[in-house]
Amino acid sequence: SSPSHDPHLAMTDKEFDAVWVTYFNKPDIDAWELCKGLNTLVGYDLVPEQLNEVASAVHILEAVKDKAGPHREIYPYFTQELRPTLNELGIFTPEKLSLDNV
Repeated sequence: SSPSHDPHLAMTDKEFDAVWVTYFNKPDIDAWELCKGLNTLVGYDLVPEQLNEVASAVHILEAVKDKAGPHREIYPYFTQELRPTLNELGIFTPEKLSLDNV
């Protein structure tokens, strides 16, 4: 369906957030549902605030790199600013994991 017919667009910000918080907080969420939700949010130019999982964090970094597109300076700046947190949490970038060559 086209974005103009998207039911999420008729929601308030608070309602929209509540739907996605509930979605990502499901105790039995699996990898497929996680990726589906992330891909949907990336389509809205959004990413969830936190997911508490290393694989999810790397997926979000991949999405940011992809969304930066031709603006090649954005992703390095983004990872530079996140470097202390990435190091503290033991999260490697997709490049460090060689995922950028897949």
